[in-house]
Amino acid sequence: MFSLVASRLPGEKNPLYQLRDRLQSEGVVPTDLISGNVHESGIRFPQPALEEILTRAARRCGVYRPDSFGLGDARRAISSFYAAQGVAIPPEHLLLTPGTSIAYWYCFKLLANDGDEILCPSPSYPLFEYIAALSGVSLIPYRLDESRDWTIDVDHLESVISTRTRALVLISPHNPTGHISSGEEIAALAEVARRHDLAIISDEVFSEFLITAARLPRPAACGSPLTLTLNGFSKMFALPGLKLGWMAVTGDLERVKGALRALELISDTFLPVNEIMQAAVADIFREGAAFAEHFAGEVRRRWQLADAHLRHCSRVSYLPPAGGFYVALKLEGIEEEAAALAALREERILLHPGYYYDMKPHHLVLCFVQNPEVIGDVLPRLLRRLERQANP
Repeated sequence: MFSLVASRLPGEKNPLYQLRDRLQSEGVVPTDLISGNVHESGIRFPQPALEEILTRAARRCGVYRPDSFGLGDARRAISSFYAAQGVAIPPEHLLLTPGTSIAYWYCFKLLANDGDEILCPSPSYPLFEYIAALSGVSLIPYRLDESRDWTIDVDHLESVISTRTRALVLISPHNPTGHISSGEEIAALAEVARRHDLAIISDEVFSEFLITAARLPRPAACGSPLTLTLNGFSKMFALPGLKLGWMAVTGDLERVKGALRALELISDTFLPVNEIMQAAVADIFREGAAFAEHFAGEVRRRWQLADAHLRHCSRVSYLPPAGGFYVALKLEGIEEEAAALAALREERILLHPGYYYDMKPHHLVLCFVQNPEVIGDVLPRLLRRLERQANP
């Protein structure tokens, strides 16, 4: 009855989430240290301002006039966002999407036929496997080197390129390691992309959350044949439910024109982006600027709070994230899945073992953008549990 793609999608939950579900059925609500939904951590775009913005936007959408690329005012506002950061992306090279996940699907369908390959960093995010399966493409991992601060292993990346490779994914700031790719790394990727005629898919959804870096090097003008830059409002303005993202298309002019022609048809087939949300884009950029600055500062502050606890645990080591919401803890003398299960079973704390992200053993991954009260209460309990587990 079902397709080959549907039959390959996972059915049963893993032991960690089976335990989570059992606890919830018993009325126990674990503390979720993995979710990046900042609404659950007390960070929200100011509600009165958002209501006014959406009301004005709804009034501007009295007559439905869809544009396959997205409303012009919205694309001009996004173009101005990049211009303020020294990146020239004209509005006509922008396509609105209903979030970054679907933008990945657009990219995979644009660039690859069934059975073709996309290079993806390892560690990686599990969502990519499902998008790749639905797109009919194969993900080939390239290594991030933990011994060198999670730097891209460019030699390894080039060694896994085949005649079926069509593109490579760059995530910076990276989820879940927090690595920010340097200008030198991006230049090296661009050189590989040009030599092998590959596109670069640049995921910048954590671009506004720099912890140690002063600026974010961007691949948009790196000289690759084609770069597709993805971003959106979910993280940038803490608006995950409003589903507004975009794709910026840069590179060789003929490649850009060809990509835009195909993307126009892909988008026009579905016209999936809510018109009211599109009409609100310019106002959200303008009226949300102060909130975005506060949000970025709050992320840095919460990392400092988490770091103050983590640094005193003898059973974990970690590379402080340069950006993003997540940190990968390397465990000393503890098996990762046992640690995650014990934390959930004994302390009611949910976090992920590193193998969920294709990390080498043994790691735990957590989101540090939690309420300060949660950081102050839950992290010490987690670390005491790890100390006991290592020293029975």
